[in-house]
Amino acid sequence: MATSELMTRILRELGEFSDADGALPVETIHRLVDTGDDFASLGIAEMAELLDLSPHTLRYYETAGLLTVDRDSAGRRVYGPETQRRLVFITRMRLSGMPMRDLQHYITLVDAGPQTVPERLDLLVEHRDTIRRQLRELTLSLAATEFKIATYGGRTGEGF
Repeated sequence: MATSELMTRILRELGEFSDADGALPVETIHRLVDTGDDFASLGIAEMAELLDLSPHTLRYYETAGLLTVDRDSAGRRVYGPETQRRLVFITRMRLSGMPMRDLQHYITLVDAGPQTVPERLDLLVEHRDTIRRQLRELTLSLAATEFKIATYGGRTGEGF
């Protein structure tokens, strides 16, 4: 299942659980990311297809220190459940605009242990605030676009 299909399914499910202000209850998020350890391990091609990334990007994330990937007896990469969860997080952070240096710093903190939780929290709160600002700006851009479409006699609000 490609990332776009996966995200469509998740967003549809999340739409049922969002609060009045559009926020998601923490329990819903935990349920979505807690997949257990019964996930099948995936090879690089399968992982790339799942996340709609190139194998080159996956190797880059590994080289950049964002994840450690196990190898099978033939030396091929094997993405287990924990690595899959980390990759989903990494791809969401990259898609939301988190710079590589911030993501690398965050992963370094995670790998350093629980004593780094306050610093990790600070990084994520700052990133959340950036995303919220971007969402407000995009909402205004969408409104301006919808206005122009209506000005030209087009129909607005389609595709939602």
